[in-house]
Amino acid sequence: MSGWQLTEKSPLQTSIMATEQLFLAQLNQHLGIAYRIAQAYQPELDERADLLQEMIYQLWRSYPSFTGQAKFSTWMYRVCLNTALIARRTARKRETEPLMGWHEQIPAPPPDDREQAIRQLFDAIAMLSPLNKAIVLLYLDDLSYEEIATITGLSQTNVSVRLVRIKKELKSRLPVNPTTP
Repeated sequence: MSGWQLTEKSPLQTSIMATEQLFLAQLNQHLGIAYRIAQAYQPELDERADLLQEMIYQLWRSYPSFTGQAKFSTWMYRVCLNTALIARRTARKRETEPLMGWHEQIPAPPPDDREQAIRQLFDAIAMLSPLNKAIVLLYLDDLSYEEIATITGLSQTNVSVRLVRIKKELKSRLPVNPTTP
C-alpha cells in the first residue's frame, strides 16, 4: 500500500462536524434575524447581500465564544447588530457613487400594497438612530423587554420609554392609510 488511509474519524473531526451541524441548525432556525437587521441597515440589495454574508461570517467566527448563558437568538442579535453598525461606520468612510437610474436594465415589478407598506415601515425605521433601530427590530421580533435590555445594554424601563417614543416617531413618518379607521 502506497498511502496511509484513515478509516475512522478522529474524535476531533467528529467534534468539529458536530459543532458545524449545531451552528448551522441554530443559524437556520434564526436566519430571519440577520435578514431583518440587514434590511434595516442596508437599503441597497447588493450591499445588503454583502452585509448578510459578513454577519454570517462573524457569527461563525465568534461561535466558539458562545457560552449558552443567553439564548442563541439573543447572542445572534448582538453579533449581527454589531456587524451592521461596524459596516455602517466603514461605509461612511469610503466614497461611493450611486448608479444612475438608466444603469438598471431590468425594471422591478410594481410592489403590492402589503409590500409597499412594509417597505415604507423599513424606510421609516432606517431613519432612526442606530440604537432605536435596534430596539424596534428586536420589538418587531417579539422579544421581551428583558431580552431587548440584555441585548442593548439598557434597563427594561429605558427600553419601555424608548419604544413609546419610537412608535410616536414612526407614526409621524409613515403616511396615513385612508382605509384604516
